[in-house]
Amino acid sequence: MQQYADQYIDGAWRPSLGGTPLEVVNPATEQVIATVPAGTPADIDAAVAAARAAARAWGATSREERLMPLTRLRDGLAARQQEIAETVLAEQGSPIGFATAVQAGLPLVVASSYLEILAGYEFQERVGNSTVFAEPAGVVAAITPWNYPLHQIVAKVVPALAAGCTVVLKPAEDTPLVARLFAEIVAAAGFPDGVFNLVTGLGTVVGAALAAHPEVDLISFTGSTAVGRAIGEVAGRGVKRVALELGGKSANVVLPGADLARAVNVNAANVFVNSGQTCTAWTRLLVHQDQYEEAVALAAKAAAKYQAGDPTSAETRMGPVVSAKQRARVRGYIEGGLAQGARLVAGGAEAPADLPNGYYVQPTVLADVTPEMTVAQEEIFGPVLSILAYRDEEHAVEIANGTEYGLAGAVWAADEARAVAFARRLDAGQLDINGGRFNPLAPFGGYKASGVGRELGRHGLEEFLQTKALQF
Repeated sequence: MQQYADQYIDGAWRPSLGGTPLEVVNPATEQVIATVPAGTPADIDAAVAAARAAARAWGATSREERLMPLTRLRDGLAARQQEIAETVLAEQGSPIGFATAVQAGLPLVVASSYLEILAGYEFQERVGNSTVFAEPAGVVAAITPWNYPLHQIVAKVVPALAAGCTVVLKPAEDTPLVARLFAEIVAAAGFPDGVFNLVTGLGTVVGAALAAHPEVDLISFTGSTAVGRAIGEVAGRGVKRVALELGGKSANVVLPGADLARAVNVNAANVFVNSGQTCTAWTRLLVHQDQYEEAVALAAKAAAKYQAGDPTSAETRMGPVVSAKQRARVRGYIEGGLAQGARLVAGGAEAPADLPNGYYVQPTVLADVTPEMTVAQEEIFGPVLSILAYRDEEHAVEIANGTEYGLAGAVWAADEARAVAFARRLDAGQLDINGGRFNPLAPFGGYKASGVGRELGRHGLEEFLQTKALQF
């Protein structure tokens, strides 16, 4: 077991000022695999001071001066893909195939995309008798989750650095090891001291101290809506910029005439991949009442392809959830759904019979779900699909928009124009049409309680910029 006692602050690994270490647990074995420092507000003070001291000089660099270390960072991610995949597997539970392709592969794609965006981005423009400059926002607090731990780090830190900001990163306490690996890559890339800093610890301690720090200019947070609301309040009191990527309860609407079998099978993959721990997961499948039972049968059959298993096996498509706490949460939702009248057609709250150890949850499909049920309203963040029937398109729109969330979703129709017209009526930030692929250059973020601001692509870079106009 590896025991770490340091934080990455001001260009060096320095002893943490924290107390009792945090244990990192392998969710497939329930064994402690490492410990990391539980940082303190004093660690945050040191990290923010380093970021503030470096901000002016880093913010004044040219795009070419920023591109050089960012390119080395991208190359470092490429060189350590296998190690990244194995690290995420060990601390988060992603099966090795998914960990390699997505948990390690997607951050590399995103980092590469920002090199291209930065190389072509115009940081000033002439507007009438004014020149408008896009300048760095300053010191950024990046607070990231455990479900896609490296992707979320890269999606915040890389555009922030590209914009000329300095960063203090507080990763999720469940997945600090890949964050430390990222810090090693940053250190090797040759950024000036203080430009990037890492402090591990509890969200209630170091996360709260970082968000409230008076020397932080912008908070970028991904996580639950409840915590996002609290961070938004802190940012408001401090008059800080804030970007929040929060929860989701995405609807996948299959219109009559669409390829029902394909829509349901893609939906199953979308919900069960990463053990359902995806904020954009299409956890509500909406089908016309005339096709309802056919859709239920298709979903039950699709769920059988995602039985939980050992994440180290190349054959495994679904691993454990991240923690005992998360397992209890998901099982509680399944039991609650059944108590409210849902029909179990696949899975269930019981542990998989062949997996006595590990935080496993069966891929579960619930039928006869109605819009007011808890499982149709609240984010479960586990491998649970709820199927709802609608009468007509107006009813489908009403159900799809009938939650506090608005992050993502999907629409399927025989006619693409009909699907697009329907999607335009949904209150969500990103919608897939007939199985459209994820685009890392498209803006990512939500409506309503799903957040404020956007990540990825040009919009993601601009979250970390502020404008200044000079009149002539």
